[in-house]
Amino acid sequence: MFREAVEFDFKNLGTVPARRSLGEYVYENLKQAIVQGDMAAGSRVVESRVAEAMKISRTPVREAIHKLEREGFLKRSPAGGLSVAGLSRAEIREVFEIRSVLESYAARLAAVRHQGKDLAPLEDKIREFDDRLKQGRLDMLPAINTDFHDVLYGLSRSPKLIEIINDLRDQIQRFRIIILKRESWAGRSNEDHKSIVDFMKKRDEEAVVRVMQEHMLRGQNIVLQQFDFENA
Repeated sequence: MFREAVEFDFKNLGTVPARRSLGEYVYENLKQAIVQGDMAAGSRVVESRVAEAMKISRTPVREAIHKLEREGFLKRSPAGGLSVAGLSRAEIREVFEIRSVLESYAARLAAVRHQGKDLAPLEDKIREFDDRLKQGRLDMLPAINTDFHDVLYGLSRSPKLIEIINDLRDQIQRFRIIILKRESWAGRSNEDHKSIVDFMKKRDEEAVVRVMQEHMLRGQNIVLQQFDFENA
């Protein structure tokens, strides 16, 4: 997310499968490349190069690029060129503060509203995370982490709250990749998950909220530390 921009090979986006909207396919693939960190902040996005690499016309590429620009994933320079947008220190803090409020509330509701059998999928994700961590498969951890949080949100039984949290999903994923790229950081994250589930079993909603808020603050500090290091 914050590392020095490197040249991205747009041929990695591949060709468009049959029966897919060209614009949507380009949009989803470019967005995932940004979210996953394959396209670092500052990487240039040139409409003609994307179209040439994917062997399609420039119209659907232009459509996808405009959508990504509206959503804040791409930014336009004064000269008119486009590049992958990073987040400022203030924006990082803001996103984490919003997450802390929303996800702490979701965790509180989940602690109260869950049934005993509902916790098994959370425990499965914790074990899967530990297994992959021991195997050194750090690349698999963000997806498992996301699954854990999605299950937890679901136990809140609050569709509108889940919808609001999911509006931040892509930004959250960018942060998770940073937080989980080191074994020590990843291990601590999963310990927080274990604590959350343990307190949910006791229906101790206040403790669940406290751990979730600490979890968010720790993640924020890691991302800001990485931001400061790469922008020193």
